[in-house]
Amino acid sequence: MHRRRRTALLLSAALIAAGPLLTACGNDAHPGAAAVVGDQRITVSQLQGRVDEVREAQRAAVRDDAQYAQAVAQTGTLARDTLHGMVLDRVLERAARDAGVTVSRGEVQTMRSDLEKQAGGAKALETAWLQQYGVPPQRLDDNLRLQLQAQKLAQKLGTDTSRPEFWGALAKASKDLGVDLNPRYGSWDVQKVSRVDADTPWVREVTTAGQKQSA
Repeated sequence: MHRRRRTALLLSAALIAAGPLLTACGNDAHPGAAAVVGDQRITVSQLQGRVDEVREAQRAAVRDDAQYAQAVAQTGTLARDTLHGMVLDRVLERAARDAGVTVSRGEVQTMRSDLEKQAGGAKALETAWLQQYGVPPQRLDDNLRLQLQAQKLAQKLGTDTSRPEFWGALAKASKDLGVDLNPRYGSWDVQKVSRVDADTPWVREVTTAGQKQSA
């Protein structure tokens, strides 16, 4: 379970965090896009939708406003972390495809059934995945598919998901795809296969000014 938990955390489609309402960056080379991965756009509205899914699931999982506020307070930067997950998902899919790795729906359902037995039922599994990894119920199958992709890719490479060989394959896929982030969300480090914050004080200043005006 340790390796599975680590993989789920790294490859979650929507990591737990918190953030302001999203807006497109005015000088973006790809208007309306939070990121461009290869020939695929991740739009700001798609990113906002993922953020909303996590928040709605968190709200439904608690009994009162105080618990919901605590859940939000315990998280960090939802928009940026969620975008990181969405980009990483596409990079993993490219690496798996390059290696000839496929995952069937039956494999996903088998994995889910096994996890439900361990967790004590479907609802218990959904709650655990939301609390531990920030994955809302409607994204659970997608997340399990990505985990299986990662595990099978590692096996194909003769390694595991914590080893440099695995992350090297992701770095190659990341480079081949080309990842262009909206500066609002930082930049993409190909070698680390990770989003990094950009040193752009003007973004913070504009965001803060906008929040003050809307207050």
